Amino acid sequence: MSINRVIISGNLTRDPELRSTQSGMDVLSFGVAVNDRRRNPNTGEWEDYPNFVDCTMFGNRARSLSQYLTKGTKVAIEGKLRWSQWERDGQKRSKLEVIVDELEFMSSRNGNGGASQYGDYGAQAPSYGSPAPAYSAPAPAPAPAPAAPVIDATSSVYDDDIPF
Repeated sequence: MSINRVIISGNLTRDPELRSTQSGMDVLSFGVAVNDRRRNPNTGEWEDYPNFVDCTMFGNRARSLSQYLTKGTKVAIEGKLRWSQWERDGQKRSKLEVIVDELEFMSSRNGNGGASQYGDYGAQAPSYGSPAPAYSAPAPAPAPAPAAPVIDATSSVYDDDIPF
C-alpha cells in the first residue's frame, strides 16, 4: 500500500486557464513555482533553484477559484500526483502534475501578505475546505485540568545498562 499525497506552497507562474469538458465539468489549470534550496558546490553558498509544478483542479471549486487566482498569487496546495502519457507527432510525451484537492491563499489580493486563509477577499471568497456551520454557539470554557503529578525520573532514565 502506498499513499499519494503532496503539499506544496509557492507562487502561481501564470494566470489560470479555465475550460470545460464536453460533459460540462470545469477544469482549472495553473502552474506553481516552488524553490529547492541547495548549497552551490563551487561557492559553498546556499541558493534557491526553482521547480515548476503543473496543477489541475476539477469541479465547481475550479470555477470559483478562477476569479481569485492570478499570476504571482502565493498559495498552499494539497493534492495527489498524477502521471500522464500521450503521443504527439509520433513522439511519446509524459508529465507529472498535481491534482488539487485543497487550496489555501497565502497572500492577500493586494500582495501585502496575510495569515488569513482568504487574504483580503472578505465575504466574496468561497470556502474551499470543509464547509463551516452557518452559526455555532460559543464553546463553553473548558474546566481547568488537574495539576500533573511531579515525578522524579532521573533515577530511572539514566541507568547504567544503556549502551550509548
